[in-house]
Amino acid sequence: MTESPTRGTLFLVGIGPGGEAHMTARAREAIAAADTLIGHATYLRLVADLVTDQEVIKSTMTEELDRAVMAVELAQTGHTVALISSGDSGVYGMAGLTYEVLFQSGWTPETGCAVEMVPGVTALASCSALVGAPLSHDFCAISLSDLLTPWPVIARRLNAAAAADFVVALYNPKSGRRARQIVEAQRLFLCHRRPDTPVALVQSAYRPRQRLELTTLAELDSREVSMLTTVLIGNSQTRIEHGLLITPRGYTNKYDLQGRTTVDGERGGHSLSSGLDGWLATIRTGGESAAELAQRYGLPQDYIAAVLASADAAIEN
Repeated sequence: MTESPTRGTLFLVGIGPGGEAHMTARAREAIAAADTLIGHATYLRLVADLVTDQEVIKSTMTEELDRAVMAVELAQTGHTVALISSGDSGVYGMAGLTYEVLFQSGWTPETGCAVEMVPGVTALASCSALVGAPLSHDFCAISLSDLLTPWPVIARRLNAAAAADFVVALYNPKSGRRARQIVEAQRLFLCHRRPDTPVALVQSAYRPRQRLELTTLAELDSREVSMLTTVLIGNSQTRIEHGLLITPRGYTNKYDLQGRTTVDGERGGHSLSSGLDGWLATIRTGGESAAELAQRYGLPQDYIAAVLASADAAIEN
């Protein structure tokens, strides 16, 4: 009878900004439990105080595939491996690539090494905390790196996010070989946002070389930005008060904050009068065509037509 290989463990560890104070207890436990630590040299330096007798395997920024393959091979042969990412391993980290390597190797959760995602504080959250509360309403993250993603794809995403009034966190905004992408991102945003839209630049959050700067969309291309910078672009409601970047959640649409009462026509605990039900009633009785409504609200005509048809069907039933 052939013995099955020893079942190892692969931890995909997000260490957050890198300092132990902002690292989860589970991340520290996974690092302590591992016999092998693998990661970019910069990230491994951030956890150097947690290293005991583990084997430490360092690599450079362009060797992600090698790191993933090595981590999988070691775990599949019985080792306990911690593959280190800054921030969260699942947000522009090593998790996605590592799962691709696992699947291509024939791995399954039932038969292969154990895999555990250890979440960490991602850059947009740590950077946001340093400059106020810019992510209090809907937001998205977009990487400007075109090393693996075609620029037209990135540009379409930037344009859609800008037009939809998301607060946007830009990752990987600039490097020695990629200086123009941030300029093109600014140009796309200025097609939809005011030049005085607030912007925060956060470099090396919670690390020794941390640098914070508040600026505007119009001035973005003249500011110092690097690969270690996260760029936070506010939406139409974001403002700077007392040196803090704040995006309102929308409470003033419903409440008088000083009087602590609801605004006329609104009810606490219920959707806005302009929420889905109120909007449906408006478009159903307003007499405008699907094409006119699509133009008014910036929504696909097919969607508007389907909404009107479903509303009519609900009335008939």
